[in-house]
Amino acid sequence: MAETINIREAVLDTLTDLERTGKPSHLAVRQTLMRLQFAPRQDRAFYTLLCEGTIEQKLYLDYILDQFSRTKMKKCKPLIRSLLRMSAYQIIFTETRDAAACNEAVKLAKKRGFYNLSGFVNGVLRTLIRQKDQLPLPDRRKEPDTFLSVRYSMPLWIVEKLSSQYGAADSERMLQSFLKAKPVTIRTSMLNTDPAALREELTKEGIEVSESAYFPWAFSITGYDRLEKIGAFRRGHFTVQDISSMLPVAVSDLTEGDTVIDVCAAPGGKTFHAADAVGKQGKVIARDLTELKTDLIRENNARLLYDHIEIQEWDACIPDEDLYQTADLVIADLPCSGLGIMGRKNDIKYHITKERIAELIALQRKILSVVWRYVKPGGQLIFSTCTICEEENEENVKWILEHTPLIPASIEEKLPYALRRRTGPRGYITVLPGIDPGDGFFVSKFIRSPDEDDRNQD
Repeated sequence: MAETINIREAVLDTLTDLERTGKPSHLAVRQTLMRLQFAPRQDRAFYTLLCEGTIEQKLYLDYILDQFSRTKMKKCKPLIRSLLRMSAYQIIFTETRDAAACNEAVKLAKKRGFYNLSGFVNGVLRTLIRQKDQLPLPDRRKEPDTFLSVRYSMPLWIVEKLSSQYGAADSERMLQSFLKAKPVTIRTSMLNTDPAALREELTKEGIEVSESAYFPWAFSITGYDRLEKIGAFRRGHFTVQDISSMLPVAVSDLTEGDTVIDVCAAPGGKTFHAADAVGKQGKVIARDLTELKTDLIRENNARLLYDHIEIQEWDACIPDEDLYQTADLVIADLPCSGLGIMGRKNDIKYHITKERIAELIALQRKILSVVWRYVKPGGQLIFSTCTICEEENEENVKWILEHTPLIPASIEEKLPYALRRRTGPRGYITVLPGIDPGDGFFVSKFIRSPDEDDRNQD
């Protein structure tokens, strides 16, 4: 029992820290898991489930708790609010005994000095337990968007945006998908091994390997403890990368010996994919804004040992005339709202705002106004994001066509067969989570005319 109490307390500490600092939840969870790395596997799994689940379901939990509490959640003290949320999550979503969830919450309240509120915590949770088989929700017929917002714990304005862009049915499928567990997808490091050898290697380590929906060199893996314990990972035989994120290089026309510039490269998934495509005779320049970000690429390359990658700190908004017309491919996978990966980073939805999206669009266009010049005549630019927001995707395609000499190129023949139904000569596609395999993602492709130069393009 002591171990369980300690794990719950670790969850409470993480949730309270996130309330106080607003830091990204995946970083806070990772930091705690590092401290718990020698704890039993089931304890670490319980910590991850309870912490990430409580964060993911925060809006829904607050709505439910507000029905049973005289003090609304937003007015509770931060620690008590976090304690009620994590306890309600156990009662509603896990197989934890209801009495255990309630009793441990009361103990934690007292341990943290809230003796006077322990009765309040007990009362709210016991009322929830009594009524958990008939929990209230907004009226779906009268308030359809509000219902979806609460049911899928998604801010109302995002629900309204998705509904207006994709319709009610597809929007709900996407909202459902964000709450489902996501597979760990890997891509074979083709310069270090091959798919068949990698699969055999992983299977010998007792790992379950499944083929991906798109590519023969991609797999989903389960049945392992920590990634760092997998021998094939330590030997640089694969990188972790969602299958949607593999599309930018997959739809390009890279050949051996080409030069690639990845302008916003961290943590390096597309960089290493491009490095495989161009081979050791090629060259990949991987850039990002800060040392913290470029160190992520260096850390990954410490396993892969690719010596044809140059890793540089560079602000993508600042022109580098030395690179003008040097790249066979520019990868512009740009900072975005992340609305396509809300199932993997479950607090994106709480931090992104309409104002922030407008700022990101301005940044995206500033970067695009610079980096298209790095494409050599006859070369390509791949513009991609991990969002499903039209203003950041299709509207930026229009902007590129209006403000650069680049022309769209079809990606249909390069796409996995399952995705070809929604594209054609327009040169882009939006992968929709819950409807297509993989994360939500946008990818587009442009060519610079072989006889075009930089003159008169300012």
